[in-house]
Amino acid sequence: MQNDNIKSYLNLHLIVFIWGFTAILGALITIPADDLVWYRMLIASGFIGLFLVAKKKSFRISVRDLFQLVFVGLLIALHWIFFFQAIHISNVSITLSVFSLGAFFASLLEPIFYGRKVLWYEVFFGLIIIAGLSLILQVESGYINGVFFALASIILGVLFTLMNGKLIAKQDPSVITFYEFLSGFFFISLYFIVQGKFTKDFFVLSVTNWVWLFILASVCTAYAFTASVGVMRKLTPYTVMLTTNLEPVYGIVLAYFIIGGKEKMSTEFYIGALIIVITVILNGVIKHYYKAKE
Repeated sequence: MQNDNIKSYLNLHLIVFIWGFTAILGALITIPADDLVWYRMLIASGFIGLFLVAKKKSFRISVRDLFQLVFVGLLIALHWIFFFQAIHISNVSITLSVFSLGAFFASLLEPIFYGRKVLWYEVFFGLIIIAGLSLILQVESGYINGVFFALASIILGVLFTLMNGKLIAKQDPSVITFYEFLSGFFFISLYFIVQGKFTKDFFVLSVTNWVWLFILASVCTAYAFTASVGVMRKLTPYTVMLTTNLEPVYGIVLAYFIIGGKEKMSTEFYIGALIIVITVILNGVIKHYYKAKE
């Protein structure tokens, strides 16, 4: 049992590392953000569909659940479009530092979705995170448009995560993701048809872009999701939450060494980012302490 837990913990770190690498791929892929998400959702839904067939799992869901999954799929598509657009017009470091606000937005929205009271320390830590973000923006004001796209992305991300928290009680996670990705792909396709975007040039990509897209859709999307489900059944939610908070750290460090250039930020940026990460981790520690007392 202990060996299984250690293996799951190491696997979780690998998954979080992969999630951090997703932002790097978003910077390396040179096609527009909406094109990138269209290809990502198409390829990833194909991989997950093959996984479901291989595992002989049923694709059957109720009509009511299907409508909910279709709506969440739209949110995911918009979330990713804003995410990659934020990276393209600013950089990986700015985008991931803003993503640390996810815990704060979740603390405000979760009580609405689940009917629990607002916790004082979540709001308090959220305000500290905003202060850390303000420090970043004071010295990196040239990336303000990227910050707005990242904020829109993380709010959408929190919304669909909370909605999935309810859906997962009724459906297999892989089935949920399959229909959500397929729905997102469908909505973007409709938009592209209206815009007349499906031309011959749309499907002509460089070899490098095809390689990065394949890695993004297979390893960073289809594999990382299915692997994370298995890990979360072995480890406590507290361990998973704290480890997941390292995603911005992994992403920012990777961006610094892999991309360089505009990813090398000011000292004040790293101070602000450190304040945000430490605050998010402290929030997790205190949450665990109060739950242990219950």
